[in-house]
Amino acid sequence: MDNEAPTTADPLDASFDLVSRQDAAEAAIGALRGDVDEVKGRLDKVSRAAGRPALSGGSASAELKGFVDGYLRHGREAELKAVTGAVTADGGFAVPREIDVMIAAQLKAISPIRAIAQVVQVGTAGYRKLVTSGGTASGWVSETAARPETTTPKFNEIVPPMGELYANPAASQAMLDDAAFNLEEWLASEIAMEFARAEGAAFVSGTGTNQPRGFLNAPTAVTGDATRPFGTLQHVVSGNATGFDASPEMKLIDLVHALKSGHRQGASFVMNSKTMAAVRKFKAADGTFLWQPGVLEGQPSRLLGYPVVEAEDMPDVAANAFPIAFGNFKAGYLIAERRATTILRDPFTNKPYVNFYATKRIGGQVLDSDAIKLLRIST
Repeated sequence: MDNEAPTTADPLDASFDLVSRQDAAEAAIGALRGDVDEVKGRLDKVSRAAGRPALSGGSASAELKGFVDGYLRHGREAELKAVTGAVTADGGFAVPREIDVMIAAQLKAISPIRAIAQVVQVGTAGYRKLVTSGGTASGWVSETAARPETTTPKFNEIVPPMGELYANPAASQAMLDDAAFNLEEWLASEIAMEFARAEGAAFVSGTGTNQPRGFLNAPTAVTGDATRPFGTLQHVVSGNATGFDASPEMKLIDLVHALKSGHRQGASFVMNSKTMAAVRKFKAADGTFLWQPGVLEGQPSRLLGYPVVEAEDMPDVAANAFPIAFGNFKAGYLIAERRATTILRDPFTNKPYVNFYATKRIGGQVLDSDAIKLLRIST
């Protein structure tokens, strides 16, 4: 029997085997890391429910944790000053950025005019903006012709009246002592709800004295854009002294086309629910409804193809009232607000409850009077 020589392994096969074993090892390590992350996530949830710091360190900043746990829950001002030092001259602390973002997001969701108007953040109580009226003149010339001097544009200064908006939600000490109670979300929601109620009315009909000047408080006229004074809104009459006339759809069409085509891109109707109930019954000559309900969730209903914003602070249909507004509010109405909301913890006024006195400086005014049109109940 012949002796066979031992088989020598192919170096290429050996290298393939090594690669496959490395891949298997990396897959096993990845699966183990996934199991560890899952266990850590579960432990983090248990830790948060028990009021202990999360194992992963959590996403909350040191400023937010010191503000919520030190100041809001227990009133330890010294701890908060060591973290931020952001105490205002008139009392109270500026809320951390995370809470301010939550307040701003909820305000935009529930305040109808804020959701469609132009909002600017300012660092001081005053804000000024220059707006041109008429623009800069231009013309056509040949290649070698002289260029005549253009006329100087006219500027108008916008200074939105500002006032201090405040809210004063209260919580019991038992709620604050409960570690599972999400204090920052509750506080942001309460402040946003109170702010939205107050500013919603001010942006529509505010007097301009220690509060914004609402767009319904601007002067109005029936004349067109080229002839009205700056800051005066144009209104279209309904044709009836106490309500709509026999062809209300025609007046709505007049209202839409009183607005320049550039402003109609992004324009909205604004009215309250009672007026909305009447408008939903309007029909065109062929019997079809002018109202088009939103097909998808979150999409607004439309009137003559434009979205409808429901603002309960708009007036009802009555003699000489302005129940319907139509316009591009991004261009037509300006909201100026100080960036920071301040909060003062007050455990003494309403014992055994703890009040959180929140304040913010907010102003508002018509910005471009050509961008908003009103329907007036009048002949």
